[in-house]
Amino acid sequence: MSTTLWLIPLFPLVGALLNIFFGRLLGRHAHWVAVPALAGSFVAACLLFSRVASGEVIDATLFSWVGAGDFETSVAAYVDPLTGVMLLVVTGVGALIHLYSIGYMHGDPGYPRYFAYLNLFVFSMTMLVLAGNFLLLYVFWEAVGLCSYLLIGYWYTRPAASQAGKKAFIVNRVGDFGFGLGVMWLWSAVGTLDYDAAFAAVGGLEPRTATGIALLLFMGACGKSAQLPLHTWLPDAMEGPTPVSALIHAATMVTAGVYMVARSHAIFERSPVALEVVAWIGVATGLFAATVGLVQTDIKRVLAYSTVSQLGYMFAAVGVGAYAAGIFHLVTHAFFKALLFLGAGSVIHGLGGEQDLRKMGGLSSRMVATTITTTIGGLGLAGLPGLAGFFSKDEILAAAYASGHKGMWALLLLGAFLTSFYTSRMLFLAFYSGPRMTREAAHHVHESPGVMTFPLWILALLTVITGVAFGIPSEHGTRFERFLAPVFPIHESGHSGVVALMLLVSAVFVFVAGVMVAWSMYMASAVRPDTIGRPRTAVHALLLNAYYVDALYDRAIVRPLLALSRFLAGVFDVRLVDGLVNALGRAVVTSAARLRRLQTGYTVNYALTMLAGAVAIVAFLLARS
Repeated sequence: MSTTLWLIPLFPLVGALLNIFFGRLLGRHAHWVAVPALAGSFVAACLLFSRVASGEVIDATLFSWVGAGDFETSVAAYVDPLTGVMLLVVTGVGALIHLYSIGYMHGDPGYPRYFAYLNLFVFSMTMLVLAGNFLLLYVFWEAVGLCSYLLIGYWYTRPAASQAGKKAFIVNRVGDFGFGLGVMWLWSAVGTLDYDAAFAAVGGLEPRTATGIALLLFMGACGKSAQLPLHTWLPDAMEGPTPVSALIHAATMVTAGVYMVARSHAIFERSPVALEVVAWIGVATGLFAATVGLVQTDIKRVLAYSTVSQLGYMFAAVGVGAYAAGIFHLVTHAFFKALLFLGAGSVIHGLGGEQDLRKMGGLSSRMVATTITTTIGGLGLAGLPGLAGFFSKDEILAAAYASGHKGMWALLLLGAFLTSFYTSRMLFLAFYSGPRMTREAAHHVHESPGVMTFPLWILALLTVITGVAFGIPSEHGTRFERFLAPVFPIHESGHSGVVALMLLVSAVFVFVAGVMVAWSMYMASAVRPDTIGRPRTAVHALLLNAYYVDALYDRAIVRPLLALSRFLAGVFDVRLVDGLVNALGRAVVTSAARLRRLQTGYTVNYALTMLAGAVAIVAFLLARS
């Protein structure tokens, strides 16, 4: 079983290396290496999951890695039910995205490079999930960030893509700095970075120490999972290929922060302050991003802000102690958000690259498969009763209410209404409203090939069945919660029948209300394209510019740092540092020129010099005696 475990990351690693070194030879056949690599990884993950589901916990060491004084660590894997679930999501959704990419990236000149990066990304994420200690987790945490930079900036000849890749890399460095400090502080406090030993030792930590460590770890999660105030990189990441957006925003990078906090729950539970911070940052991010998503006109940016918002829900769940609910929402979100991004990619593919919702409409009759599947994904996100998103989001709302945070529950409920509205708005504008594209564009609209629609149907099926199969609540928790019971404690429902009914009715009400408001605005009467997304009020302009957070960062941080850098490069470095070096050089040259005069080339001068030296030595010796 240890061999099966290491095959999970090995398959995508080999696929990446083959496409890196033999990409030119493989050319347009590069997917024949990359896709089977992910399929093999998924099969290995399924085999491993079957062992975990039977109650087995695997702790496997590949080799001893670092040994210096008291510090020892190894390349080791730790597999429990949480790891098993994450591996299925990463490899399963990742394999579908790889398959979809065959059609979407067809004809791209960097085809082998694209699949190499994609395989490398999944390898890094599987190793992050498998890691049995914080040092290995940190290494592949950084590797995931590097791969995101490569994929977001994949079309590096486009200035916007290049800038977006650098922005993602730099913003994540801010969070990673805190994460690194948290890991070092943890080691200095408990003397180990291995999960089992560290979590067993945190019970003896002072609450203030636990709070400091937890908040630093959460700082890393805020960067990786795009939470306030480190959220700004994710919407700009839309400059990458759409399958990359699906991979980053559904199954890999953005889930890493949620996974890390859930995995480290023993540390966070030692600090009620840290848990409270996690919960409220999640709520604030969820509401913030949902309001911004209301007015976006780029179909991918709507989904990007939706991702930021839904990640906030996951952190809110973790912050109130509902770890299983947060992970369940992570799983369901992976399915319907990957479906939505791939559906958006299918629309973009069918419209020849168009992403503007104002230039869409009427696609339901021209792209039937894409319309049906994307609608299912949208309804899952909006919270249609019976679909996966309804069950996972309802669990989070119920957990917030049960924890005594009534205000938090109300804000999350408001966010659910906004989610229903902006999702319905996107679906209406893209598929069900009247066509707003040019006649020439309408003539070229076509459904995507089967290699792209097949993953859509699979993800749509998962969106339909996952909630019913694993999310139906009972007095002993959901089936998913019971599966994760060896990792997280089960919080039995304390709601009376009346309260439970009230929570259910309120969740259904906000879903229906969001759909109806969107219908009245975008379907009840014809919508003029020039009125969509046009700022008509100050509030609308505020939302359209994402509360001017990027502009604030640009003025308060980016421009001053650039000015300082230019000063250091143009004044301090050139005039002071270079000036000192050049002055020293000139002094040496001048001294050498003067000393050179002693080298006359005449033997008589050298003889006289030797004689003078001999006389001086004799005089010195006589004087001493």
